[in-house]
Amino acid sequence: MEDLDRFAELGVRALRYPVLWERTAPNGLESADWSWADERLGRLRELGIHPIVGLVHHGSGPRHTSLIDPSFPEKLAEFARAVAQRYPWVDRYTPVNEPLTTARFSGLYGHWYPHGLDGITFARALLIECRATVLSMRAIREVNPAAQLVQTEDMGKTYSTPLLAYQAEFENERRWLSFDLLCGRLNRSRPMWGYLCYLGIDEAELDWFLENPCPPDVLGLNYYVTSERFLDERIENYPDSSVCGNEKDKYIDIEAVRVCAEGTVGLRGLMKETWERYGLPIAVTEAHLGCTREEQLRWLYEIWQAALSMSREGVDVRGVTVWSLLGTFDWNVLLTRADGYYESGVFDVRGSHPRPTALARLVRDLAEGRQPDHPVLEVPGWWRRPVRLLYPPYSCCADGQQDNWAMEPEDWRLEKNITNSQLAITKPQPVRPLAIIGATGTLGKAFARLCELRGIPYHLLTRQEMDITDLASVRATLSELNPWAVVNAAGYVRVDDAEREPDLCLRVNAEGPAILAAACVDVGVALLTFSSDLVFDGAGATPYLESNAVAPLNVYGWSKALAEARVLKANPSALVIRTSAFFGPWDEYNFVTIALRELAAGQTFVTAEDSVVSPTYVPDLVNASLDLLIDGEYGLWHLANKSAISWTELARLAASIAGVDASGVEARPTRELGFAALRPTYSVLGSERGLLLPDLDHAMSRYFADRQLA
Repeated sequence: MEDLDRFAELGVRALRYPVLWERTAPNGLESADWSWADERLGRLRELGIHPIVGLVHHGSGPRHTSLIDPSFPEKLAEFARAVAQRYPWVDRYTPVNEPLTTARFSGLYGHWYPHGLDGITFARALLIECRATVLSMRAIREVNPAAQLVQTEDMGKTYSTPLLAYQAEFENERRWLSFDLLCGRLNRSRPMWGYLCYLGIDEAELDWFLENPCPPDVLGLNYYVTSERFLDERIENYPDSSVCGNEKDKYIDIEAVRVCAEGTVGLRGLMKETWERYGLPIAVTEAHLGCTREEQLRWLYEIWQAALSMSREGVDVRGVTVWSLLGTFDWNVLLTRADGYYESGVFDVRGSHPRPTALARLVRDLAEGRQPDHPVLEVPGWWRRPVRLLYPPYSCCADGQQDNWAMEPEDWRLEKNITNSQLAITKPQPVRPLAIIGATGTLGKAFARLCELRGIPYHLLTRQEMDITDLASVRATLSELNPWAVVNAAGYVRVDDAEREPDLCLRVNAEGPAILAAACVDVGVALLTFSSDLVFDGAGATPYLESNAVAPLNVYGWSKALAEARVLKANPSALVIRTSAFFGPWDEYNFVTIALRELAAGQTFVTAEDSVVSPTYVPDLVNASLDLLIDGEYGLWHLANKSAISWTELARLAASIAGVDASGVEARPTRELGFAALRPTYSVLGSERGLLLPDLDHAMSRYFADRQLA
């Protein structure tokens, strides 16, 4: 219930909301449980948010029916009537979400129940879904004559080589099927009439839609970066892709954005096509991008701008849906596996309560008519940059109808400056960079590498360019660069040497970050800095949380604990991330890489058997840290891959995955390793704010894949 209040604070005026048939009345209306819907729809009404009620969303209803059950339409209509009778004030409905997409995935590709793999199952599922929509709206309107149908469908376009033009033409006609059926436009002159009859559909079934039209009041277009496709028979150009085809040709079906040289028609072009075909009001009803935060911001803002552009051109655009508010689970595998893979949305639900991301601020700005001003919006999304092209580029839009934004015009061009290996933006106004301190360190280099990939302009600073222990140096550099944020990835990292050089360690790790924090406050710049699991003494046996008291055992740990306190006192808005036991694919000096190198050479590798840590994969750490920084998060946060493992176990795990003989791993108690600095025996990091990094096994598999690419 509290989630609805959070949604209202965004300025949302309408909300796609489920009253799912299979959840509400799994065993029939006589035993329906309306309590969940009663509370939430009632609260939406109090908040002044208009629900667009969905009854079936990529499902097939309760167990007693399915998408190929001939009685499915009448059964859904009965449930729809009951919903309308219980909530007579609800006036917007989507009885079945994306009928065509659901029919393809359930009847043609076998992904979802009933897992059909043939044309007739697809066709029957589609017609049954559309008939169910017509009958449901008829039943609803008998209760509420003013009720509107908001019909959603994935909207894309297919491009191809000349050889496969016939297949692209077919798919570009098929994409309209659900809208054509509902609008009563599918007649004998349409190519899809013959196609459906060829599959085994009786003409009388198609005549029914001509006799019972139910044109949507709003056509809901769901648009993703994967919605536009390219078909290519040159299979050798796509070694990592699955081959598909028809009875005539084998080919690759790939995201058009990865191949089309000039870009694609994009959402604006698709909205224009839809408007010209139907002349009905349009809304963007889904627009999610599973990616890093700045790309999510760029995607949503581009969708919004496309809708505004079409509205100015006379298209009746009713709204843009921010999808999805609470993120998604396992959509990267189309819900075919329960991997628990999460993509955050406007809110991130991995903590104790939904946490607003940077998307929340963007939504509020758009809802209230403010110009969004996040610096990352000054760079186009990856689908607009040369990095999008993963395969030999192909001219897909000979008719010149592509979305011009995809042609990367001069004022948005992203260039690679070979001299300093940093992103330079050709744009009338200079783009404020991200300042990264620590040009020679593992973490600083990783930030630069991933900023390059993510399209975040940056400046990687050496100590000569900015000495964080010198206030004058800090102020001068901040004034010159005018960054929107600073990442302090530098520091004194030699834990044992710190016992012999405590003054130097404290100056670099504690005094420097405090000076930097104060300077960032003075110029209004966000700050991200790093701390360590070594602020804890290891007396516990459960993962340490952000609120646990610190009790360092060594000088290095004390320097980090002092830094945390001083930074947050000088700059309460600073983000301080504690992390642990780096390993990564891009340097040769981390524990995992050294262990594998020495074991592969037949050498003995000595490890601590009684020290338990939570290793952290550097790319995961950097990506999550950047997301949090863009979100405007502050205070202490723990980031480590989910695990609790000894150094000995970590070396053996890495060897096992690499296929290296692990017999050379020698396990010893920490006290026998001759360290000058005491170490905690247990320093596993947990989090009460949100476990954002994947588990160690997942990270380790990517370590080996990324090493091959490095």
